[in-house]
Amino acid sequence: MTARPYDTLANVYEWLTPDEVLTPTGSADLFAPVLEPLKRPARILDCAAGTGQLAVGLAAIGFHVVATDASPAMISRTRALAATHGVELEALTSRWEELPDQQFEPFDAVLCVGNSLAHAVARAGRQAALAAMADVLRGQGLLVVTSRNWEVVRTRGSGIELDDRTIDRHGRPGLVVHAWTIPETWEQPHHLDVAVALLDNLPSVTTKHERLTFWPFTHQSLEQDLQAAGLTPSTSTYAAAAERYLVTAHKTVNSQRSSHRKTTGPRSIRGR
Repeated sequence: MTARPYDTLANVYEWLTPDEVLTPTGSADLFAPVLEPLKRPARILDCAAGTGQLAVGLAAIGFHVVATDASPAMISRTRALAATHGVELEALTSRWEELPDQQFEPFDAVLCVGNSLAHAVARAGRQAALAAMADVLRGQGLLVVTSRNWEVVRTRGSGIELDDRTIDRHGRPGLVVHAWTIPETWEQPHHLDVAVALLDNLPSVTTKHERLTFWPFTHQSLEQDLQAAGLTPSTSTYAAAAERYLVTAHKTVNSQRSSHRKTTGPRSIRGR
């Protein structure tokens, strides 16, 4: 099977995950404010499920959850985590553009979290991905997207970021390195090289590395893309200096976008 993005990083993803969302309970708690209006067992699609912490956490508190990810290795980890916690959910490998072909029963909410949306190829790919998410939502269903603040990332420019401390997971210390390649224009492909060096068997070091390609966007562009996909932006935690932010939108059903922008929801968002 051909490796897809994050297949190589799947087995060391804990070292890239903030402490507060390292467990299903922590992940579900973080998103509780934006999902609070949903009555269980509402149907939720986590369409960038990663290792499944959020999907399993939501299933454990009574939601009907489907988890998808483009990476087969990530979906394998999601299934294993669900089995470990004794929860039922459906987990399958699917790219965003394939979602409408899955013949899902409509969802009450779709989650696309963890900076995943920037991996859609350019603006056309991003709009197509959002349209596919909207397609599987019921009328007035909820979409939740989290993202890095790419305006901040581009201001910093290319460079290497080395953690100033090791991260311990399962009794194994690791060191994470990020190397950013930021081109001149927003439209060009950007690259992030991620390396996790495991230091539990010194002097030997085991390293997992992957180059990720992404196409960043401004928060204004994201709002426009949501509207182009038939979604009405609702809330945002965006701030100029924020490292990450969360936006919500609803599937448009004979409604106009409100001019009132609320700022509710978590500001500490898991991500790569």
